Amino acid sequence: MNNIKETLVYVVRHGETEWNLIGRQQGQLDSPLTNCGSQQAYALAQGLKGRNIEDIYSSDLGRALKTAEIIGNTLKLSIKTDERLRERNLGTLQGLTKKEWQTKFPQEWEHFDSGDPDYCFPGGESARQRYDRAITCVENLVKQHVGQTILLVTHGGILNSLFYRAVNLSLSAPRKFSSCNATINSFSIHNECWRLDTWGENYHLHGIKIQGDK
Repeated sequence: MNNIKETLVYVVRHGETEWNLIGRQQGQLDSPLTNCGSQQAYALAQGLKGRNIEDIYSSDLGRALKTAEIIGNTLKLSIKTDERLRERNLGTLQGLTKKEWQTKFPQEWEHFDSGDPDYCFPGGESARQRYDRAITCVENLVKQHVGQTILLVTHGGILNSLFYRAVNLSLSAPRKFSSCNATINSFSIHNECWRLDTWGENYHLHGIKIQGDK
């Protein structure tokens, strides 16, 4: 008899923001949801109905928290914030477009573009540091919710980290997938065994623009 009690973890990226729209890197800075981003969040809330979600955890950054609040109002659940679900800290390069990085800080851009997971932004953190805190956060939450279903509202970088963990990709492997705003992704986790169940579910966004970061 199989007594393994997996925890089902839904993970969603926040709705589109003003800085997403113009390609400005947010990191742990913030910008508000666009009108489209709000529409995405409301549609996402409808897409999550009927999935037996018992708790919602969100990054405390405004764009994720606003998305989580819209979902919580629909699902009649309160929001718990966790700083470990924040996007990667881009340090002194936060608030710049990639073109501005290349022009103003060519060496930093070269390090970033190399894909080195241990490269740390000045005043910020590395991809590995983001990965480690994200995985620790999720596995801690899973221990609190064995056999239950929870929702995490977070950011593209965190979502990417969870994908890498679930499919056992090296952090130095190039990313060949998108993590789009307001799509639904799910993982089944037991102890430290992860399974990716769904990625990029977007039927609920029919007729609404889908914004991704390839």
